[in-house]
Amino acid sequence: MKIVIGGQVEKKDIEGLVKELAGDRVETMVKSDLEAAMAIKSGAADYYFGACHTGGGGALAMAIALLGKPSCATISMPGKPPVKAEVEAAVQSGAKAFGFTGDHKEKAVQYLIEALIK
Repeated sequence: MKIVIGGQVEKKDIEGLVKELAGDRVETMVKSDLEAAMAIKSGAADYYFGACHTGGGGALAMAIALLGKPSCATISMPGKPPVKAEVEAAVQSGAKAFGFTGDHKEKAVQYLIEALIK
């Protein structure tokens, strides 16, 4: 599985969390938002993780523009941490790009990796 990391904040930290939780089951790439969204669109990556201060703006703007809203899911926002069942539902619905706030990165990445590895 290939995960590309975009968004506006915490990119290296998110990459570290992905590697820590998934080990050699995933390959990660850190890119700009445009490059990350293009990697999903072209099939060079399977999933996009991005963080910003709102969870959906800077984290997902390019992904929404290039992949369409149905392929994207905001899994946390300020004051609304990720909920495991909602993350699982987003994965099961076919979302490929996931946005969350930087302060929720630990739980967001944990829930995403658990749902994607199932």
